[in-house]
Amino acid sequence: MQRITVGEVELAYVDKGSGQVVLLVHGFPLDHSMWSGQIDVLAVRNRVIAPDLRGFGESDGQGETTTMQQFAADLAGLLEALEIREPITLCGLSMGGYVAWQFWKHHRDRLASLILCDTRAASDTPEGAQGRLTLADTVLAEGALPVADSMLPKLFAPKTLESRPPYVDATKQVMASTQPTTIAAALRGMAERPDMTAELPNIELPALLVCGEQDVITPADEMRTVAAAMPEAMFHVIYGAGHMSPLERPERVNHLILDFL
Repeated sequence: MQRITVGEVELAYVDKGSGQVVLLVHGFPLDHSMWSGQIDVLAVRNRVIAPDLRGFGESDGQGETTTMQQFAADLAGLLEALEIREPITLCGLSMGGYVAWQFWKHHRDRLASLILCDTRAASDTPEGAQGRLTLADTVLAEGALPVADSMLPKLFAPKTLESRPPYVDATKQVMASTQPTTIAAALRGMAERPDMTAELPNIELPALLVCGEQDVITPADEMRTVAAAMPEAMFHVIYGAGHMSPLERPERVNHLILDFL
């Protein structure tokens, strides 16, 4: 991991390979390691940058609320600090997808294309937003482990959980070791994120959308609808995968990404 100061925080990141820049943005409450199946493969042809978002992994920075726009601003600042001027491909999963929408909205001149994995464009329902706020209070009172225990069954396909590959336990460890204040701040930020559904027809960038067949958090049919609303988007189901499709089926996801790039 390398470290660089971006604004008032120090971000940790992996920077590997050369060529067209691919920026990998992790989900909640994870870190760059969720892209372990992609970094080396994509770096053969591309410059791959995989940061830990503020507060997550080895990156600094916490607050009461971290909005998706703030995460996007951090990423734009990271590109600036690394003196990357050419438009990039941003690939985000779940919360990383929420960040990608805000990156497009506020920093679209920096984008050449988008890759969106297992995410949604709609905002939370009032009930969903309240659930995040309640969970934020629970995390601050009880720590990160309850979040890890409750989320793990939703992240992976049932067969993945049954066979228990090493990355399942590694994912739980990453979640359990994340600072409760970071988790709570991101939960509050996700609860207040804007609905991007009406913007989808305006996103005229080439876009690849993928979703695990057995994703119970962001169902494949919902992502198919999102892709249909975007002028230059293509959509693929990742069979045998849940919400963490790049971890569960890296060969298939990598093939689609490399073809797209």
